[in-house]
Amino acid sequence: MKKNEWNFDRLIRLFIAVLAFIWWYFRLHGTLQIVLYIIAVISLFTSITWFCALYSIFKINTNKNKPIKKMLVWIYVIVILILWWILAFLSNFFSRKFFLEDFAHMNDSYKQLLFNTGKEKREESISYYEKLIPAYKEFQDKYSNYKPYVLKSDTKFNADLETISTLLTDIKDAVYSGDLPATHKKLEEVRPIFQDIFKRNWFSMLAITLVDFHDIMETVIAWADKKDTQKIISTYPMADEKLKEVEAQLNDESIQAIRKNLDTILDMAKNNQLDWLSKQWSDLKSSFVKVYLIKG
Repeated sequence: MKKNEWNFDRLIRLFIAVLAFIWWYFRLHGTLQIVLYIIAVISLFTSITWFCALYSIFKINTNKNKPIKKMLVWIYVIVILILWWILAFLSNFFSRKFFLEDFAHMNDSYKQLLFNTGKEKREESISYYEKLIPAYKEFQDKYSNYKPYVLKSDTKFNADLETISTLLTDIKDAVYSGDLPATHKKLEEVRPIFQDIFKRNWFSMLAITLVDFHDIMETVIAWADKKDTQKIISTYPMADEKLKEVEAQLNDESIQAIRKNLDTILDMAKNNQLDWLSKQWSDLKSSFVKVYLIKG
């Protein structure tokens, strides 16, 4: 096997191998992933062996038998290492971003279904259920087969997706003709599953903190509905802590409205203003729902 590549040619092939390996490993899936993997392997092999079969077929020879300066070699090596780090970082970032975009697309129908079952709106619930099922199936099919880099080590991921799929299938009859409040409670089981997926894979997003706050907020609301002022006061610090986590990520007017409503409930509980508690906890829930439907 006669050498038919010059050093510069070999460095270009090494660079192509680096690019192909990065995109294969971090982002792509399916046929294109296989194609890039093959390109990466071939480029790396030809770079190491100094031999290109296509060059041999077409009688091309870039081997000038001239040594390349060592300084130039080190420059190329350093450039390739820097590019590897930058591209790996960007690939990791964008694979995370694309995953969240796919999740948000599917999750929008889930949030609307959750909202409308809670409001006992049958027609709207059916409409969003029929949107959610194909959207979730598309999401599950894609990420059951393709693991972006941020999920590669998550051994529980596929099992969690299957659990959610079973849950969504099981509530079908209830959505069409059953008990919507009970269906709403069943749907609530989906959120902590995704919440756990995000947490164990180190996702940092507003939706996670909103979900965390929601759970304790519902406890505050439950005590406000029962007009149990002592329970409201004792539960408030936990809700306050979770809301601060939301505020650390976003603190616009919509989040400030949640803060105002939560703090007002605390003030009413301290001042024993029981007559206004029902309206206030309703305002708190409404302000949260507005944020969650748009930004969660």
